[in-house]
Amino acid sequence: MLGGLAALSCGLGLWQWFAARKFPLHQKTAVAGFAPAVSILKPVKGCDATTRDSLQSWLQQIYAGPVEILFGVADENDSVVKIIRQLIAENPDIQAQLVICQNLIGANAKVAKLAQLEKRAQHDLILTCDADVRVPSDFLASFVAPLREEKIALVNCFYRLANPSTSAMRWEAVAINADFWSQVLQSATLKPLDFALGAAILVRRPALAEIGGFAALADCLADDYQLGQRIAKNGCQIALCPVVVECWDAPQSWWQVWKHQLRWARTIRVCQPLPYFFSLLANASLWPLLWLAVSVVAAKSYCPLLAAVFFLLVRMALAQDLQRRFTPGRKLISALWLVPLRDVLNAAIWIAAFTGNRIEWRGRKMKLRPDGTLEDGGR
Repeated sequence: MLGGLAALSCGLGLWQWFAARKFPLHQKTAVAGFAPAVSILKPVKGCDATTRDSLQSWLQQIYAGPVEILFGVADENDSVVKIIRQLIAENPDIQAQLVICQNLIGANAKVAKLAQLEKRAQHDLILTCDADVRVPSDFLASFVAPLREEKIALVNCFYRLANPSTSAMRWEAVAINADFWSQVLQSATLKPLDFALGAAILVRRPALAEIGGFAALADCLADDYQLGQRIAKNGCQIALCPVVVECWDAPQSWWQVWKHQLRWARTIRVCQPLPYFFSLLANASLWPLLWLAVSVVAAKSYCPLLAAVFFLLVRMALAQDLQRRFTPGRKLISALWLVPLRDVLNAAIWIAAFTGNRIEWRGRKMKLRPDGTLEDGGR
């Protein structure tokens, strides 16, 4: 049985790798003469050493069309306010504005800010992006390109962890820079994309209005997933831009990364309970390691032992190749031993995802309801 599960997980890993290899990753898709007006909504809270450069990358876009940037903060005394005001002053030619979003309604503070910024946006294309996202100067020109097709209502893209400065973050980089994006493409081989990835999302205002705007998502944990789901259910299509953005984070400990991964796991478990339950079958190190342990104890034949080692080597090789492809020219490849460690700990996270409904998000302890909405507190 363990041998069969090991072979199955290896086969799923190869399928995932082939799906990723077919995608035109990193290709520029800008189209001359196509530069529709865009409103960029950027909810922000707090800052670290990477924040200024990440925000500045959006103010330095080389784009032919009209662009406005609305920075939303909940507290005028937030430490990031000084940085935003400096950037606006340093870029007088950019239509940028700081908005103090008061009286936020909803458990998801980020989306509550977006709901207020949405009302101020001037243009019919709305782009939302996280505060830690950094983009190349020609990103916007490529990001709008899929919207030449009227049937596409939402565009999103992959993101990579750009500065894994601790061992815990390098472990998490295997999950983000190798597994996550390739799993999304694997899913896309079965059905059209019906969810969005939250680092950067570009949506048509009419499609957003049809689902009730951002206010309708103010209590959702996975607001990006719900945004894509609801737009897809209305018959609109979602496109993936091949350009990859970068997420820059402050150094994080093992405990901080664990809480982040657990929040992510419980989010996916609520959004896609059945696929998440069966996702353990695709753990391409867990089953070979269990098979290897049983084979060593039984010591009846070397064949299972050799096969288990082979499956482990395949998993590590595929993960390393996916990281290299996702981060070309960058020294962001996690050490080889972190790949099986990623899978073993991911099995523990998979179990933990089913054992509670509490998450911690930006220091707030929240309770995750069965329908994916949030409330303060929880046990």
